[in-house]
Amino acid sequence: MKINARQVGMLVAACVGAAAELCAADALAESQPADVVYRNGHIYTADPADSVQQAVAIANGRLIYIGSNAGVAAYIGPTTASVDLHGRTLMPGLIDGHMHPLEGGAHLLTCNLNYEQLTIEQFQARIQACLNATKSREPDGWLDVEAWYQQGMLPTGARMSRATLDALNTTRPITVSDGYGHTELVNSRALQLAKISRSTPDPVGGAIEHDPSGEPSGVLQDAGYAGIDALLPKMTKPQAEAAARQALRAIAQQGVTSFLDADAPEHDIAAFEAVQKSGKLTARAHFAPRIDPVEAEDARKVVAAIVALRNTYDQGPYTPAPTVTVRNAKLFLDGVINGPAFTGALLKPYLVNHGTPAKPDWAPGPSRGPDVYFPATKLKAVVLELARAGIDPHMHVDGDRAVQEALDSIAAMRKAMPGADIRPGLAHCEMVAPEDFARFAQLNVFPVLSMQWEGPSPDNINQLRDYIGPERAAIAEPNGLLARAGAAVAFGSDWPVDPLNEWLALKIGVTRTASPAIAAKYPGRLGADPGLSPIQALRAATIIAAQELHEDDVIGSLERGKFADLIILDRDPLSVAPEDIANVKVLQTTVGGRIVYEAPGMSKE
Repeated sequence: MKINARQVGMLVAACVGAAAELCAADALAESQPADVVYRNGHIYTADPADSVQQAVAIANGRLIYIGSNAGVAAYIGPTTASVDLHGRTLMPGLIDGHMHPLEGGAHLLTCNLNYEQLTIEQFQARIQACLNATKSREPDGWLDVEAWYQQGMLPTGARMSRATLDALNTTRPITVSDGYGHTELVNSRALQLAKISRSTPDPVGGAIEHDPSGEPSGVLQDAGYAGIDALLPKMTKPQAEAAARQALRAIAQQGVTSFLDADAPEHDIAAFEAVQKSGKLTARAHFAPRIDPVEAEDARKVVAAIVALRNTYDQGPYTPAPTVTVRNAKLFLDGVINGPAFTGALLKPYLVNHGTPAKPDWAPGPSRGPDVYFPATKLKAVVLELARAGIDPHMHVDGDRAVQEALDSIAAMRKAMPGADIRPGLAHCEMVAPEDFARFAQLNVFPVLSMQWEGPSPDNINQLRDYIGPERAAIAEPNGLLARAGAAVAFGSDWPVDPLNEWLALKIGVTRTASPAIAAKYPGRLGADPGLSPIQALRAATIIAAQELHEDDVIGSLERGKFADLIILDRDPLSVAPEDIANVKVLQTTVGGRIVYEAPGMSKE
């Protein structure tokens, strides 16, 4: 039945409260044809029934119909664009619940080791080439090198120091950031400029490594390199905006339509806001400014600073066109469980080889890693104050002790504020004590997992297995075990800690097998964890990640009234062999009804 404009107005006027926009969309859907319809498709909706449909219709950036080819015909008018999918798969856009997009975009524009396994000689040659290409910056300009695969250095276990960089033909200060983002290697010139000497104490939340003579080795962990980073030239506003645009192009090609910047200084937010105001924001941008442990002395003051950023940058209720939101805060509770850093906070000690490389004798050593970076009482105070302000805490936790203390802080918050709609995220969760598996569901906490780490690789086969022992290694990266315990597992790529490859990550989350590039060298599955089903993996990167970010009422699934955030794929990740999920290619990405990426091969009628 068609209705006239007056009747639409009456229907809209009758809508009240949170249902107003959806009610209005329903009224408009009855009164006008679609802007575009997609038909003859295999459409995975990620709705509560995980239904598969044939066609969708879009008007004003919203989905107004999801159903059959026959049913969508009623929405086709004289100006409606009609896309024949020819059986291809259409599904909700991916939601990346933990990444660092401005940093990722900047890495694409700078000296980059591309996470490759290198010998020390190759490592030096690559950095020397970057120095040679920027000779105009001699003698004092910093060289910032990204994406060093520290755990993959060849031969296995190869260690480097400031001497490795001091041997290069330059007088410039150099800093090399490992892919995990928790270690920097610097040369002697950089240490001098940062005034880091043998007497410099370890900062809260970090470490300065020393060589046998007591001098700084050049390896700095977490807050240990804050003094270095303070000296690096800051990106100019045009550079930051260029990095943001580069990141948006990269994530659109992967099918990402919404993301959380999980460690967002103000200049990150400002860069994406500038892109948004220019009309070129192509993904829904969420930001989590960081709270450092040294700031936790005054919970109210530090949370007030987060609220001030929200008041400055958050653009309010969601709209079909992507906007900027600031509704999360980032806290680092530990570092990484992998060697050679071993900065993950564990419940039981790391193992130490008391034998020889040929005849190892692994036994508990003296270290459980660092103390959790936030003392327990201060962590609970900060989490509670964030909840009172309506801010979701998003915590980096690698080791099982960090996970447990994070859960304890959330339990205290839940007790103090029962019923509050606060959605904490615990990122990575590489080790979780079995007694804590069920607590995620009990406390409504989202484990936000970087699934590309869940297969065999140099860092978790060559090192992790030895340093935590077979019993703990068997349940490391517990995506399937957490899901079986009822946890709402969400996906977060952590780009640029790893190359941006969402579909490879989802494949590994299902198969627990290595990347095809290294599968011959690292065969088999990782540990005893069952992994996720393909549907669980897709839901982790769609509707569950939307729930994590408080946007599940408008995106995350294809349902009538929700925004038209969708992607078209060259194959169906739910019907191909699980290993083939890694080969999925995105053909089109649409955000709020606007195409933001299109590959060759899409045809329109």
